Amino acid sequence: MERSYLELREKVEKKDKGLREKVKSLSEAVALIPDNVHVAIGGCHYSRTPMALIWEIIRQRKKGLTFSKSITATEGDLLLVAGTTRHIITSWFSPGVTWGVSRIMRHYVQSGEAQYEEWSHMSLGLRYKAGAMGVPFLPARSMLGSDVFKRLSNVKEMSCPFTGDKLALVPALNPDVAIIHVQKADPYGNAQISGFPFMDKDIALAADRVILTTEQIIDNSEIRRTPDRTDIPFFCVDAVVEAPCGCLPHECYGVYEPDFNHMDMYVKLMMEKSVDGVKEYLDKYFYGPETFEDYLDLFHVKDIVKATLSAKKGYGG
Repeated sequence: MERSYLELREKVEKKDKGLREKVKSLSEAVALIPDNVHVAIGGCHYSRTPMALIWEIIRQRKKGLTFSKSITATEGDLLLVAGTTRHIITSWFSPGVTWGVSRIMRHYVQSGEAQYEEWSHMSLGLRYKAGAMGVPFLPARSMLGSDVFKRLSNVKEMSCPFTGDKLALVPALNPDVAIIHVQKADPYGNAQISGFPFMDKDIALAADRVILTTEQIIDNSEIRRTPDRTDIPFFCVDAVVEAPCGCLPHECYGVYEPDFNHMDMYVKLMMEKSVDGVKEYLDKYFYGPETFEDYLDLFHVKDIVKATLSAKKGYGG
């Protein structure tokens, strides 16, 4: 349900904007997420996915969550099979470019157990943008004439008052919680992102509450040396968690490449055994390890380092 601008404005005005330290443990940060709310996931496909937070969300047995993400990857399978969500809003849902549309998503949607709400990539970004701007909608040409547009109940059409052209009106998207992984952040929540920012800036501004994981917590003096590189400001953020390798098996640009060997293994297991294969994966990688560090110990570090060095060489590094 869309919320009025005045309601959103009132929440923003009440938010604590003091410059205070917000560093928390992974479990403390995820405890801030109640059941039955809308959680926006930062990153795009298998790039900068906040896997550490998703790992802990699943382990804390959260229920009734709606998730939105620009393009959803393996984390969507895991959240569905774990019972954490039955409603995902995204523009594409696949383990990876070469593996096709998620069979797990198809299983749950075709059986009527879950809802896959599909928007175009552009329109989903504009929904977050509208939420960040504090406006109820934004006009666009995206999806006009497509079957995606016909299947959505909460988009409208209008004639442009200046040109008479037909436009689609996409409603603002204001998540209750945003979970985002970045390369660097200070203890107050000022975050600097390397590489593509994707939709993360708008997601952070649109959400009521923002939880960051970061490869490294840096001193505020470092932030002040390059303030122009701060993508997410501290006043948006409610918790900061230092989580090195917090995207594995996905990538974090400039730090490590995707662990494609691991992802191949996951896809093979999922393709062969469907939901039961994902349950096996969850048992080993999510419910088995006692800490996120134990989870990371299950990965082959040599594979990750080799892929990262190979990619940097290819980039001329």
